[in-house]
This record gives sequence, structure tokens and C-alpha cells, in this order.
Amino acid sequence: MCGINGIFGLEDGARAEEIVVRMNSALAHRGPDDEGTFRGSGVVLGHRRLSIIDLSKSGSQPMTTPDGRYTIVYNGELYNYKALKLELQRAEAGADAVPYPFRTQTDTEVILAAYLRWGTNCLTHFNGMFGFAIWDNREQTLFIARDRLGIKPLYYWAGGNVFAFSSELRALLETGMMPRKTNLTALNDYISFQTVHAPLTIIDNIKMMLPGHYAMVGKSKSAEDIQPVKYWSPLDAEEDKQVKPYKEICRDIRELLTSAVELRLVSDVPFGAFLSGGIDSGIIVALMAQIMNRRVKTFTVSFSEKEFDEAPYSRQVAEKYGTDHHNINLSAEECLEELPAALAAMDHPGGDGINSYIVSKAAKEEGVTMALSGLGGDELFAGYPLFRRLYRLEKIKALSPLLKPMLAPPAALYYALKSSPASAKLKELSMLPDWNLDHTYFLSRQVISREQAIKMLNCKATYERDAEFSSLQGILSRISTAELNHYLPDILLRDTDQYSMANALEVRVPFLDYRLVEYVLALNDRVKYPHTPKKLLADAFGALLPPAILERKKTGFTLPWKRWMKKELMTFCEGNIKNFAERDGFNREEILKLWNGFLRNDSATPWYKVWHLAVLENWLEKNKVEC
Repeated sequence: MCGINGIFGLEDGARAEEIVVRMNSALAHRGPDDEGTFRGSGVVLGHRRLSIIDLSKSGSQPMTTPDGRYTIVYNGELYNYKALKLELQRAEAGADAVPYPFRTQTDTEVILAAYLRWGTNCLTHFNGMFGFAIWDNREQTLFIARDRLGIKPLYYWAGGNVFAFSSELRALLETGMMPRKTNLTALNDYISFQTVHAPLTIIDNIKMMLPGHYAMVGKSKSAEDIQPVKYWSPLDAEEDKQVKPYKEICRDIRELLTSAVELRLVSDVPFGAFLSGGIDSGIIVALMAQIMNRRVKTFTVSFSEKEFDEAPYSRQVAEKYGTDHHNINLSAEECLEELPAALAAMDHPGGDGINSYIVSKAAKEEGVTMALSGLGGDELFAGYPLFRRLYRLEKIKALSPLLKPMLAPPAALYYALKSSPASAKLKELSMLPDWNLDHTYFLSRQVISREQAIKMLNCKATYERDAEFSSLQGILSRISTAELNHYLPDILLRDTDQYSMANALEVRVPFLDYRLVEYVLALNDRVKYPHTPKKLLADAFGALLPPAILERKKTGFTLPWKRWMKKELMTFCEGNIKNFAERDGFNREEILKLWNGFLRNDSATPWYKVWHLAVLENWLEKNKVEC
């Protein structure tokens, strides 16, 4: 797990190397164990290393093939590298398929050998999380790629026949090659969704490689000429019409997730697991305990306020499996003390994720360098309430032309009498052109209405998103696909990466093993419908968990933001929101109206509608970015 950088096409090689060294310094937190650079003809590559596999110097990067042709910088983990290594040590028919002369025990070298044998098709052989770049010195091309689910980040910029890439947005800003200016469409996106959806970023002309994509960068490096290629997508999973017996499906899921956990236990450093009071992390810990021949280290963050405390539930799992459990009890004062450091660690602005910083820091301080997480279980197994809501709307979408006129007057009246986020969404639902998932999905994930965002930006243009659904999938799988394409990579995975790596901690996510993802997406709605929370997952693994965990109502891991924002964080929030309102191009009155509504306890303005604006202004000011 590391940080990578590179510049291709800058004629002044000495200047390019100086810039990459500066980018490396900006990523020091991602890789405190080692750093390196490679300078070739027209390219400079940089790397910061967090040692997880093969801790020796032989694992240092950039790494070059014995013949000197290919050089790689790589961030991530390849979980099936041992099996691939055995395959690559065997010759195959054909002049190029000769055994590779491995010199290290690293997964980095396996990626190089795989590219040498299979070219860009090597990506279909990988099971892991990664962002990497491979320089071909003979062809003078740069091959960059991101893992299937977008677990690891990869940002890039092109301009003036120069191409630059990095694991972090701020490292690209350190190059000084692009204006520190926001993208208007991205701002609209951020205000509405408290994030920016890839491939856009908050910075104009810096893009994020989409999950499951790669690009080959050659002589022409203009933004228009760089066309990422899709090699995998959750859309590719078609519904299996030959439904197996339910018990066999449960057995398959047990086998796939067990295999995913086992693969992710390969490590040369101490590791553990994040343990909340929910089903997902409980299953991961249970499987770890069954597979490992030593006690699992588990970590739970708890709070004095009972409504935010999951410790009683996580303790039940810890006791059942005899884990080396660490309950990190935090007071409000301690959380607030961590807030400046968490905000400083934010690479790309977002309205969530501070929780990830706190638990990652605590785990690192307890001596682990890698941790497993239950992230992804909700998105795969219909764990959120939106799955049932969107499922019902999709079922009656053909009736929307008849129902919308009937819904509109009561929706408007309800909104007028009881202004709240729910009533606002009901009003917007009545205004949608239809109730297809393309429209209802993004409405369900919206924080601020499109109408309100337009007013705040003084801008009539909005970004029309396409959720890309497949008619070959069931409704629940289509919703999962949207979650896997948008909410998961652009909020949850981005936050997990930036906040865990800020503490030099690697987080692995077994639920996002692509084999399990493909299998679950191919299941039909009848098998997966959440009559009870994540019924299929609970039926597959219920015997491993205490009954209280299975019966517990779903809750999110959150902090008492509303309370803090009106007391300890009042100065921070009010100052940043007022500064944000004063920026050119914004509607000052509309932004301040939102803030004042929150202060008045207006039910239509919960804390999350204003918190992400304060965070954005703080990030823009700290990183000297103009709107």
C-alpha cells in the first residue's frame, strides 16, 4: 500500500524530477517506509512505500524488469499474486510466454510479469485493489490502470502535451502545472451530493480514473486524446435465469466470502479488523477467527452518548470469538481535538468520513498496519432503506404518468405544512419526468435539491447524470450497480482510503472481491429481497453471529454533529459558511438562508446540509483554490 506519482512529456527532465520529488513529499503519509524515483526518456516516476508484503529492500519501487524495458509504480495489493506467480513461472506456447525470472517475493513484480505476458489483458487476471502505472521504455508509452471496484484512487491531468498522475489530488496540485480553480459542474455536484462523482474532481481539468478502467498514454497527451478503456463493470453481470435452491446459494456465498477473507489475510505486518455492532463487520471477524491460528485484533470506537455507542454489540462478537478486542472510548472533547488533523488529512473534499480517520488512527496506535473492514455489504445485499423504496417505485414506474398529477398537489401541500428533507424529496419526486431508476436513484442520494443548488450557484445549468443500468439485471441488482458505480467509490471508498492512508494504515474490503460481487449481482430479486435486513447475507452466515446482532435495527456509525455544530464547532462552521457565501459567483442570501435555517432548528435543514459546505470552504482555503 503506497502512493504513486509521475510526469510524462515534460522536456526539462531535471525539472520533472524535481516536481516528482515534491509530489513524493506530499504523499509521505501514504508511504513512510521508503521512497524512490525513476527518470527515463521523457518520464519521471515517483513512489512512497508502506511495506505490507516482502518488507525487504527488494520490494522498493519504482521497479524495473531485468531487461530494463518496463518500470512500474504501484499502490495496492494483489491478493492472488502467489497463484499468478506460479502460472508466470511456467512457459506457454508462443515466443513471449517464457518463464519470468522473479527476483523478489512481491506482488509488484507479479504485475510486471503479468503485463509482460498478457499486455493490458493482465487486468482480467488480477484479484485485488490497485492503482498503478507501467512505463514502456521501448514504445515510449505509459499504461495506467485502476482496480475493478475503485478501492484505490488514481488521479490524472493532461495539458500542453504533458501528462501527470498521482494517488492524491493535492499531490497533483503541488506540480504547479494546473490552475488551482474549481470546476463549476463539479461544484454543482458537490453541493447536491456532498461529493464529486468521477471522472470529475473538484479541480478543473483534473480527473479521476473510473473504476475498472485503464488508459494507454502515448506521444499525444492532450486531455481529448486520453480515452480510458473499460475492462470490467458491474453492468456485465447478467441475471442468472437458472435459479439454484436457496440453500445452495447460501452455501456459495459462504464459500466466496470465506475465500475473499482468506486471500486478504496474507500480510507480513500486524493486522486486525474494524468491528462495529453490525452484521457485515461481525461476519468478517467471525471468518477471520475461523481461518487464523491466532487471536484476531478487533477495534471498536465507542462514545459516552448511548445513541451513538455500538460497543455493547461489538463486544458480543468479540467475546464469542475471543478476539484481542480494543474498545476505544472517545469523549466529545477527544473527537473535537482530532477534527483539525482529520480535516488536514482530507485530500478531496467530502461531507463524510471523519469517523474513518478516528478509527484508523486508533488502530494504528495499537500497532497494526492493515485492517479488514465490512465495507460493501450494504451495497451488495440491499442493506439500505433506499433499496426497498426504489424497488417499489420501479415496480410502479409505468403508472407514474397517472400517479404524478395526483401526487403533486398533496406533495406541495405537505411540503408547505411540514418542511423537511423527506417532504422536499416527495415534492421533487412529483416533478421528475418519470420514475425510472435513472432519476429516482440520484434523488435518493441527494443532500440538497437540484433547485436549491442552482440558486446557490447562480447557475441555471445542471449536470444530468446517467446511472447506467442494465436491463439484463433485476431491480435490486440495478440499484446495487448504481451504488457500486457512484456512492461506494465516490464517497465511502474515497474517504476510507484518504483517512486510513493519512495514518499509514491499509484497509482491505472482502465484500468487494469481484467474484462475490459478480455472483450476488447475478441473483434475482426474489432471492435477495430484504424482507428483513440483508436477509440473504444473514441466512448465509446467521449461525456465526449472536442473535442480537441479526435482530438489531440498522444504524449508521455517526458522530453527534448537530450538537457540536451549535456549540464547539459553531465558530468553525459559521466562519467558513459565511466565507463560502462571499465567494464570487455564489448567491450569498441563499447560502446564509440555509445556515440560518439550521440554527433555527428548521426540520428542512439538518446538519448534513450545511456541514459539507463548511468543509468545502475550509478545504478550498487551505489548498488556495479559487472558485
